[in-house]
Order: sequence, then structure tokens, then C-alpha cells
Amino acid sequence: MHYRCYFLGKTLLTRTVTRTPLRHLGIQRFSNLTSPSIPSADSLQKVKKMTGEIDKHNTRVLFCGPYFPASHDYTREYLQEHPFIEVDVVPLGDVPNVIEKYDICVVKNMQLDSNILSRAKQMKLIMQFGVGLEGVDIVAATNFGIKVARIPGDKTGNAASCAEMAIYLMLGLLRRQNEISASVKQKKLGEPIGDTLLGKTVFIMGFGNIGIELAKRLRPFGVKIIATKRNWKLHSENSHQPYVLPVENGINDDLVDEKGSHEDIHKFAGNADIVVCCLRMNKETVGIVDGFFLSSMRKGAILVNIARGGLLNYDAVRHHLNSGHLGGLGIDVAWTEPFDPQDHILRFNNVLITPHVAGVTEHSYRSMAKVVGDVALQLHAGAPLTGIEIVN
Repeated sequence: MHYRCYFLGKTLLTRTVTRTPLRHLGIQRFSNLTSPSIPSADSLQKVKKMTGEIDKHNTRVLFCGPYFPASHDYTREYLQEHPFIEVDVVPLGDVPNVIEKYDICVVKNMQLDSNILSRAKQMKLIMQFGVGLEGVDIVAATNFGIKVARIPGDKTGNAASCAEMAIYLMLGLLRRQNEISASVKQKKLGEPIGDTLLGKTVFIMGFGNIGIELAKRLRPFGVKIIATKRNWKLHSENSHQPYVLPVENGINDDLVDEKGSHEDIHKFAGNADIVVCCLRMNKETVGIVDGFFLSSMRKGAILVNIARGGLLNYDAVRHHLNSGHLGGLGIDVAWTEPFDPQDHILRFNNVLITPHVAGVTEHSYRSMAKVVGDVALQLHAGAPLTGIEIVN
């Protein structure tokens, strides 16, 4: 215990304080305040923070875990002129101990089950910094009166960023990136012999926002695009008619040469040179890329996953890499994250992995930080929430 004195204008405040328990929890408190050496209207707020006496009228935003640091950094930056919105980053293991203190939770890769949610006494909204909500028990959240939302990727640039990463992985596998790096180190010229996207058939499994953005970008490469989607109700039921986007500026954009339903995934896998997994993960899609699916792919075809690691069955993927049936694997997401750099799968020359950065671009993260910040401001003001898709 010690004493601290603060000058606020002409007033001297003396207060006995103890170290705030949040420091022991490893919470990073982001202060949006001016220097304490300059008297300001925000000085009293800083005193309250330092003494642990947080203004009950503030809106508090909890970011779960230290991964994807730009998410909380950019949100904090966007809210820097609004000191009544507090942004904290809490280690995953400590979230259950402090969740009761927060109004909004940005879940990231945290698992929020019924037990944890039961402690969220003042929580009003759980949202993802993106689209994936598989870590949230939505039924439990609903029962506790907590809204759950995602940020639609088509409005923030997240879908476009993920689509670009899918193409990056495709080209890296076709041009044999790992072997290229080895050739540079060994001072070899003219090898390895790579391949092109030109003339290939690409199967987009899950034609949502990311799938649409991917198809737009693949068209100039001269590929045939086939895709599956649960519901094509806006378009012709004839699966051999091209998928056409709604008219924009008087122009139709033919994106898909052949469309199918979820039941057609194995047939489409057998017709493709490249399979790109763009599905959302839920109880119906976990492990959907299993041994049977991989066996149905053409020998030598490549597989790209920029959605969720759990969509792929690890043992089946490893087996088909070992046998040589799978011609290449490009993944931005893994079965466990962060992924073990010593894992056997990474020893294959035809495997490329990136650390879950498909959507982590300056454009998409700035856009999503703005959405989170705006939602916090709207919630604080009691205004309708915009820019998000509430799922319950």
C-alpha cells in the first residue's frame, strides 16, 4: 500500500491505493488519455483507472487473448477520442475470471461455453473480428440474453483478402515454392518446372462471400470454375448455367461455369485440379474433407484451405500426402493454432502454410476495427447496432 497525489486543476487529491488485480491477470489496459502532466477533463478518469475505481457508465470491450494483435490495436486507435469506451486484452485463461466486468466480448479464438457465459452478468454482445463463430455456444448465449454477431466479410474487405490468399497459395503450390527456395540456395537456374493456373478447373467448395470474391479474381487466369452451395435460389436451377451476379452498373458478371449442391462435393472434387475450401465450420462440416473426399479428388490435385482447420481430417490429409495422391496442400488455418512447426506434415515439399493471416490485411483490419468501434459507441449510446450480422 502506498500514497499517490494528483493535481486536478487547483485541487490536490490524495488517495491510498493498492495495485489493481487486473495487472496480476496480465490484462493490457489501453488508455486513451492525455499526459497526466497536463490538467484536462480526462484526468479524473485516469485517477479512477489507476485506483481501480472504473466509471460504471463506461462501456467495456474485452478482446480474448493476445493473438491477432492488430484487431485490438486498431480498435483502440479508432476509439482514442472516446475515453468512455475501454478496450482490454485478457489472456485466454483469465477470461472466465473477468468476463463479468465487460459489456462486449470480441471472441477471436476463445471458446465461450455455457459455464463461461453464465458469468457474463453484464455482457450485451459477443462478436467476432470476422465471421467465424464456431467457438461460441450460441444457444447458451441466447439463453443468457446475450446477442451474438459476426462482421460480414463482403463489406469490410475481409472476403477479398481471403480470396487473394487462396490465389497466393494456389500459385505457390503450382510453381513449387519450397523447391524454388531450395534452388536459390543451391544456385540452380531453370528449375523446378512449375505449372500455371491457365486451363485448370477450380472447385470452390462453399460459394459464400469469400467464394464469390475468389471467383471474381480467378476469371482472368483462364480457369474453369465450379462451385457448390447449399442454396442457389436466386439463380437458375440448371446446374450447367453459369452463376450470374445481380446486375451492377448494367453489367452481369458470369462467375461460375457449373454449380452444384452440397451433395455434389465428391463429384466436383473428382472433376477439379484445385479444390479450395471456403466453408463455414459447424457440426455438419467438421472433418468434411475426410479420406473419402480426398480419395475422390484427382491424383495430383491440390487442396487449399482458407476457412477453418477443423474442416480437414488431419490423419486423412497426412495419409494422402504420404501416398502421393494429394498433389499439394496450402493452408492458412490449421487443426491446432498456433501450429506445431515440427509437425510431420510440414516436412513435405508440396505443403505451404501461413499463420492464419488470410484476412489480416491493413484494409480489412482497419475496416473491421471501425465496425467494432462503431458498435461499442452505438451500444454506449443505446442506439441500434449497425454493420454486424446478429445470428440469434
